[in-house]
This record gives sequence, structure tokens and C-alpha cells, in this order.
Amino acid sequence: MTPSLQTIHSTIFPAEWAPQSAIQLTWPRADGDFAKHFDAVERNFIELAAAISHYQDVIIAYGLDPAALKQRLSKAGAIAERVKIFAVRSNDVWARDHGPVTVFRAGKPVHLDFIFNGWGNKFDATLDNTVTRQLADLGALTAPIETLDFVLEGGGIESDGLGTLLTTERCLLAQTRNPQFCKMQIEEKLKAWLGLSRVLWLTHGDLIGDDTDGHIDTIARFCNARTIAYQACDDHNDEHYDDLKAMERELQALRTDDGQPYTLVPLPLPAATFDEDGKRLPAGYPNFLILNGAVLVPLYGDAKNDPIALERLRPHFPNRVVIGIDCRALINQYGSLHCVTMQIPATP
Repeated sequence: MTPSLQTIHSTIFPAEWAPQSAIQLTWPRADGDFAKHFDAVERNFIELAAAISHYQDVIIAYGLDPAALKQRLSKAGAIAERVKIFAVRSNDVWARDHGPVTVFRAGKPVHLDFIFNGWGNKFDATLDNTVTRQLADLGALTAPIETLDFVLEGGGIESDGLGTLLTTERCLLAQTRNPQFCKMQIEEKLKAWLGLSRVLWLTHGDLIGDDTDGHIDTIARFCNARTIAYQACDDHNDEHYDDLKAMERELQALRTDDGQPYTLVPLPLPAATFDEDGKRLPAGYPNFLILNGAVLVPLYGDAKNDPIALERLRPHFPNRVVIGIDCRALINQYGSLHCVTMQIPATP
């Protein structure tokens, strides 16, 4: 269903720094893709959920005993009354991509439930594609749900909250997502559903090992409406160098809606890490999560670059605490901190 013109003009797709009511997580399964590293990954999730709970509610989609999990989270320092656990079946953990994309229409929230097809049918996502509806049926999500016959992942879109969307051609124009639509048609649909005035497309920027076909949240993020933090690469010998330099030039050419260049914040590329089969993992610092009073930044055990990333981000979030979260366990399955979270905006 396409909203009317009157609805479009009153639609806002909030930036991540807008007030939030909760963060949604989908808990890992011992028999899922993280089976080999389950204990380490679950510890990672416990640390993440506990950290989030100090700033806002945490909605957890979980397939086992909620009481046992809540007890473990409390022992880890989580604020118990802010942890809400719901019995939801899922395939995997990537809430950013199967969670609801929330917009406001005439000041009221609407959860857009797009199709999630496992990043172009690479993986089974049958259950993940129902997570938003399951959460709504259980009362975890109280705003209306609008189901859309269109493949879109939250990690593929980045909003400044003022009508500008940043995205990548490689992901949104992939023939395994919405092959029936051309670029112009996709842009018009996004403008209608998300209340956008413009879409900024990047043609470069790709992390080796990324299964998503180039999600924007792995390479470039708004810190505010005039500032973009991005994944840089200054090592001529690194295989990312040419492509990330080309993306850097694209970002330098972008302009704000009033014609000014963006303030650009280059984040260092973490030292190369590899999985057990020797495949490079897509570690990057732009995969941070903005909360009501904090910014959680993925760290990768890189003694040189982890501190640099934190220090470069801090000046651009003056009213938030910038906190590092070790994501070495998460990155083993080719995703990181932002990928496993989805914010639920607060109603103004």
C-alpha cells in the first residue's frame, strides 16, 4: 500500500539520535549459525543488553525460558525492569534487518514491516521475516504494523531525520531484492514510505566478507544532519584501499540540503581478522549504535585503532557517553553491533 500525498508530507523517518523508547535484540540460538562460538556470542549479547538497559528498555526476542535469561542479565548488571523478553522464534540474530523500520505519520508511530529475504536469498530467513509480526502479536510493539511487499533491510538505509536518506546502489539495486523496479522507482517508493525529500546514493564502499551486498551501516553513518562518520583506509597495501578511497571522494562531493559540504569523520580500518577458513571478516567502526545517552562502538581487540575510533567519534556526540563494546565474537558471523540492534523511537 502506498500512502496518500497528504500522508507523505507528514511522514518523518527519525534519525537514530532522536529519542528512543527501546532497542530490539533477537537472541542467538545454540543450534544456529553461531553454534561454534555460541558461549562467546551469548556473553557478547549479555554485555550489550546490560549496557543498553542503563539508557532505555531492551526488547528481546527469545526462544527459550525468559526467566533464566532475565536472571543472567541481572547478574551482568542489567536493569531488570527495563528488560522485556518475548517468546519469539527466529532464524538468526540480525534485528537491524528483520526488525521494524519506524516512521511517524502526523506525529504517530507506524512500524513498517518490509520483506527480509536473507540478503537476497543467501540464507533462510523464513522465521526472521515474521519476527516483527510476532513481537506485535505479543504486545512488544504497540504501534500499528504496516506490511509492505518490498525487500528492504534497516542496515541498508541511513536517515538524518530531516528528509535525507543515505544508501548504497550495490545493496538496494541488487537483482536478488526487488528486480522488478528500477533505481528511479525504488527511490520514489522510499520517498513515499519514509517521507524523504532526497536520496543520496553511494556506488563505492564494500567490506570484504560482508554478506549484505554493501549495507550503508557498515561504511558510512550520520552523527548529526551535517556530519558523516565513514570507514576510511590509508594503507595502500590493503585490499580495501581503492574502493574506500573512491567512496571517500563520493562523500566529499555530497552536500547537505542547504548546499554545504558534510563534515566528514574518517574512522580507521581495524587490523585484518579472519575466520577459521581464512576468510577476512568485515570489521568496521561505523557499525556503532546511538542510544538516548550513549553511543556504543564495536571494538575488535585492535590496540592501535580501537582507541582512535572512540576518540574520533567523541567530539561529534557531545551529549552522549561513547562506550566501546568488544564485538570479536559477533564479527565471526560477518556482522557487528549495529547489525544486531533495532531502535524503537519514542513517540514525541
